[in-house]
Amino acid sequence: MSKVTFEQLLDAGVHFGHLRRKWNPKMAPYIFAEKNGIHIIDLQKTEAKLDEACAAIKQIAKSGRKVLFVATKKQARSIVSDQVQRVGMPYVTERWPGGMLTNFATIRKAVKKMANIDRLMNDKQFEAISKRERLQIRREKEKLEKNLGSIADLSRLPSAVFVVDINKEHIAVAEARRLNIPVFAMVDTNVNPDLVDFIIPANDDASKSIALIVEQMVNAIEEGLTERKLDKDQQKDEDDAAEGEERLSVEGMDEEDNEGGSEKKRKRAGGEGEEGQRERRPRKTTPVGGAKKVSKK
Repeated sequence: MSKVTFEQLLDAGVHFGHLRRKWNPKMAPYIFAEKNGIHIIDLQKTEAKLDEACAAIKQIAKSGRKVLFVATKKQARSIVSDQVQRVGMPYVTERWPGGMLTNFATIRKAVKKMANIDRLMNDKQFEAISKRERLQIRREKEKLEKNLGSIADLSRLPSAVFVVDINKEHIAVAEARRLNIPVFAMVDTNVNPDLVDFIIPANDDASKSIALIVEQMVNAIEEGLTERKLDKDQQKDEDDAAEGEERLSVEGMDEEDNEGGSEKKRKRAGGEGEEGQRERRPRKTTPVGGAKKVSKK
C-alpha cells in the first residue's frame, strides 16, 4: 500500500484548520501552530494517524466485512460516491435516515420495498395500471433509490463507519457509538476527537483534502479485498492438492486390496488343486491271492 507523503498532505491543504474562536480544546495535541487567527494542523501526526487508520480498515475489508461511508456535505458527496463505488462498499451521501443503524430492521424493510417496486415495474402487468398509479410508483421508487439505493446491498450492520465531518454527521456517530461500531473520521480543529475511535486530523471542508484522505482509505480497502481474494485462491489450491493426494492414496489402497485378493484366490485355487490330486490318487489294495488260509486240524 503506497503511503501518502508529507508533501501530498501539504499540497492538498490538509493542514488548514478553523478559526481559533471555533476550536475545540481537545484538539490541542493535533494543532501545530496558529497563523492569522487560524489553527494549523500538525501534518506529521496526520500522517501517522492516517497510516494507523488505513491499516485497521484494511484488516476489516480483508475479513470480508463492510465499511459504511457517510458524507452528506456538498463538497464531499461526489468524491465519496465515486471513490467508494469501485470497492463495492455502502455509502450515504444524501440525508442520513434517522435510525439507520439503531433501527436497521425498518431500513431493511424499506430496501425490500424498493426491490418489490423494481420487480413490479419490470412486470408486463405494470402497463395495465392506470397512468396516475404508475406515476406515483415511479416517484416513490426514485425517492427510495435516492436515499437508500447506495445501501441496497447492506444486508446487516456494518463493521465500521467512516465519517467526513462528525459535527454534521453527529447522528450517525451517535448511533455507531451506541452499537459499539468503530468510527473512522476526519477530525478538524472544531470537533471533539473523543467521539472517534480512529482519528485522522485533517481539513474536512476543502475538497482536495477530502479527496486525498478518502482515496487513501479506499485504496486500503481495495488492498484488503485483493489479499482476501488471493488467500481464498491459495486455500482452494491447497484443498484441491490435498484432495488429489487423498484420492491417489485411496486408489493405491484399492489396488493393494485387489492384488491381495487375487493372490488369495490363486493360493486357494492351488490348494484346492492339490487336494483334488490327492483325492484322485489310487488307494493301495491287498491282492486276493496274497492272504494265507488257516486250516483247522
